[in-house]
Amino acid sequence: MDKKKFMIIDDDADDRFFFKEVITKKINSAACVEAYDCADALSQLRKADQLPNFIFLDVNMPRMNGRDCLKQLKRDGKLKQIPVIMYSTSFSEESIKEFHQLGASMCLNKPTDMNKLPAQIMEAIKGL
Repeated sequence: MDKKKFMIIDDDADDRFFFKEVITKKINSAACVEAYDCADALSQLRKADQLPNFIFLDVNMPRMNGRDCLKQLKRDGKLKQIPVIMYSTSFSEESIKEFHQLGASMCLNKPTDMNKLPAQIMEAIKGL
């Protein structure tokens, strides 16, 4: 696998930590940048020399939720081509359909057991 760059947008510092640990240990020479909310992510992305290959976006965040953040990302000409994987503790069929209509590449359930996270991340990026 070529060198990949990931962005995790999540207001939970623990979730960002676990995600970054998985990415940097599981994928050789992968880079992972973190954003604590959508405004932080958009600011980083608009200034970035190299855009991420994938964005993992938490659905439930304060100020601007993942749905609204996804809309912002897909409206930006520079950012709209980046695959966005929505993730949350649960999804309804309706929310999955809506996220896909808004441009999300896929929806991923956050595991309750963090030992399952590496396999879920690898499965998510394999198909994209």
